[in-house]
Amino acid sequence: MHEMSIALAVIGQVEEAAERAGDVTAVRSVRLQVGELAGVVPDSLSFCFELACAGTLLEGAELVTESVPGRARCAPCAHEWAVGMPPLLACPRCGGAGTDLPAGRELQILSVQWEDGPTHAHLREPIPEER
Repeated sequence: MHEMSIALAVIGQVEEAAERAGDVTAVRSVRLQVGELAGVVPDSLSFCFELACAGTLLEGAELVTESVPGRARCAPCAHEWAVGMPPLLACPRCGGAGTDLPAGRELQILSVQWEDGPTHAHLREPIPEER
């Protein structure tokens, strides 16, 4: 289950950002963009995230995933279409196989909400390493 390694990577990046920010007492939520074609099962990722957060600064944090539908673009005729699942990668207009995937493979941290100091909440968008 690669969702656990993804959850651990997200936690590591958030912990690094929190350390750089200084005085972060807790992470409340992490918002991820997950493409339909990224090969990630959001429910499995949420389960793994919850387990992996135990004993860290992120313990109890909510993981919010935003799904990005897969889109393809035919190189020969420039037609764009929703790829769907299972993915339709041949152009429905001309039958061409030379397709680009402009959307649907995303897997990135969009924002992190944490508390810094004794009473302050802070929204951090986006973590620079994710761009």
